[in-house]
Amino acid sequence: TIRPVRRSYYDPSSAPGKGVVWEWENDSGTWTPYDMDVGITIQRAYEKQHPWVDLSAIGFCYVIDFATMGQINRQTQRKRRVRRRLDMVYPLVSGTLPKSQSWPASPGAAAAPPVPTCTCPQCLLVMSVKAAAGPGTTTLQPRKGTPVPPATPKPPLPTAGLKVPDGVAVVRGSLKPLAVQGGQRQAASTPALSSSGASGSPPGVGSGKASRPSLGTLNRSHLQRLAIAQSRVLIASGVPTVPVKNLTGSSPVNPALAGITGILMSAAGLPVCLTRPPKLVLHPPPVSKSEIQSIPGISHSCRKTTKKQAKKGKTPEEVLKKYLQKVRHPPDEDCTICMERLSAPSGYKGPQPAVKPDLVGKLVKCSHIFHLHCLVAMYNNGNKDGSLQCPTCKTIYGVKTGTQPPGKMEYHIIPHALPGHADCKTIRIIYNIPPGVQGPEHPNPGKSFTARGFPRHCYLPDSEKGRKVLKLLLVAWDRRLIFAIGTSSTTGESDTVIWNEIHHKTEFGSNLTGHGYPDINYLDNVLAELAAQGITEESLAQEKD
Repeated sequence: TIRPVRRSYYDPSSAPGKGVVWEWENDSGTWTPYDMDVGITIQRAYEKQHPWVDLSAIGFCYVIDFATMGQINRQTQRKRRVRRRLDMVYPLVSGTLPKSQSWPASPGAAAAPPVPTCTCPQCLLVMSVKAAAGPGTTTLQPRKGTPVPPATPKPPLPTAGLKVPDGVAVVRGSLKPLAVQGGQRQAASTPALSSSGASGSPPGVGSGKASRPSLGTLNRSHLQRLAIAQSRVLIASGVPTVPVKNLTGSSPVNPALAGITGILMSAAGLPVCLTRPPKLVLHPPPVSKSEIQSIPGISHSCRKTTKKQAKKGKTPEEVLKKYLQKVRHPPDEDCTICMERLSAPSGYKGPQPAVKPDLVGKLVKCSHIFHLHCLVAMYNNGNKDGSLQCPTCKTIYGVKTGTQPPGKMEYHIIPHALPGHADCKTIRIIYNIPPGVQGPEHPNPGKSFTARGFPRHCYLPDSEKGRKVLKLLLVAWDRRLIFAIGTSSTTGESDTVIWNEIHHKTEFGSNLTGHGYPDINYLDNVLAELAAQGITEESLAQEKD
């Protein structure tokens, strides 16, 4: 897999230019640096002596309080420590700012800085094949300013007894392809193996003055013959190799047929086997409408998102009163929401709720203790749906709902089996959420959001446990817990629809991405994830009521 990389340049007056890096403390007590752009935003506000900075403008629902050096989650009110380091030294660029560099280079872009080369036989072989691949490949050359040792003549590589493929000639102990010119074949120089005056010199290094025609003009069959012949020479010269098996495993084949990776692995003494790459199967074979079946025991085949509001007239204090017990003598511990001592008043700095800041309460199920002031503030920053989730252990009080935007969920049976579930058909779920505008419960109310990749197809085995998972997913859908609006961990895009901690299988006939079958633990794992959202078999009875 090839992915582009790049390096960025920043102004000397910015955070990285000054060697400043901002970090936040994670749950394990270690420090994690913010992304560069986030750190620059924080540092800019810090230098302007702002008391705090709201990161929602760049897609994060956090507030950085410089007075307490803390990061506050706007939704949960959870607070983490932050710190500012001054010991990060980045290299400075003098003169004109270079153009942004990336790899692979775009057509017409300046070549990336050269890297040092190696003159061992293995690298020479690899470079010869890569150079022969024509434009768009990278050739290793000495770095500018690096002294080049004088070329020393080396003995010719042994070629006696080797069968040279058609189209390759032996010249002074080296193998050279034959270029066709004017209807006659003549020997052409190779850029990597021996040449006149320096049999072991790398490309571009040597005393030969003859011009070297580009190997990019050779066709693919000539390049394959060249690679095979060169690898045979290396084998005869003692390069460590192991057999490379073909598809059937019946006989060894030449390492060059395995491509660059195969050559490198074989030269390093590692076993290499030619196999066909597995095929990614995202969707089942086409299914006609007559083959689609409804799911027994589940009414309808489609549901739309509904937003359930909390009962009117319930104040936050009245809601929390059901889940709390007052603590008259608080223990000598920190409130994990504001990080102040429970024996001291709440350290919450936001809008002040109608509760005394020094009152302390204990949650009745998990027995964790917090300032009532902090719990009311946390509730006010959530959905205000009559539920509460302990910020320490995630125990849920009441019925938790989410912020999933409006959409549609379809579900039915298709006549195909999933890998690992050959004894049953398949339940197909189709989610469809259109783009829209964020509501008051979302990170950036009034701002538009995107919905990438919809409709999304997901799959469950049509077994007893698979149907149980589907019923619980329907409850999660009704409670708006399947999706949320936030920043995509895959693309980095903010204000977009994302999965909300309940994993789905989106790959039908394979498991190359980790989102397919077979996966013997998936159904149990997703049941545990649903339970963490407060959705269990008891929820099914509650929905009926």
